[in-house]
Amino acid sequence: MPEKTWDERYSELCDPAGEPSLFLRENIHGLTRGQALDLAMGNGRNTLFLALHGYAVDAIDSSRVAVDRLRSLAKKDSLPINVTQADLSSYELQDKRYDLIINFYFLERALIPQIKGALKKGGMLLFETYTTEQPHYGHPHNPDYLLKPNELIRSFADLHIIFYHERVVQSPEETKALASLLAQKV
Repeated sequence: MPEKTWDERYSELCDPAGEPSLFLRENIHGLTRGQALDLAMGNGRNTLFLALHGYAVDAIDSSRVAVDRLRSLAKKDSLPINVTQADLSSYELQDKRYDLIINFYFLERALIPQIKGALKKGGMLLFETYTTEQPHYGHPHNPDYLLKPNELIRSFADLHIIFYHERVVQSPEETKALASLLAQKV
């Protein structure tokens, strides 16, 4: 049986957004304010959280279902969210546009130089995704979407690294092998 598409997965979700990332919630008060970008925003939980904390947010995802759902929620609640459907493997980020970029559970290595370029001076990056240890605990298994040890910190070594951590996180619902980075463009 083939794996479900992202549109199929988002169509099945009952909760339109869900709880924002713990890493984002823990760091929200120390992040630069202004224009934010949520890459591969998925169900929009982090986008909505940023908008409710005073950010104007651009959100991008490849799923038409996710984009339509978030656009509808943003309009209903009059939130400053601009949602775009796009394939991030070929999408062009605008240079020096963002005060904050967030990237959760998405890895497109070719996008890394654009992420750096899209940050304004003083802009911050919050990035968290799976490491090569993840297949021991569940999906994803494809090494193209898994960070090698220290790969994330090396990829953004030209930024000021504020926080970096690789670990296995266990909760009653799931176990995840993650790398988390908070960095600032100086």
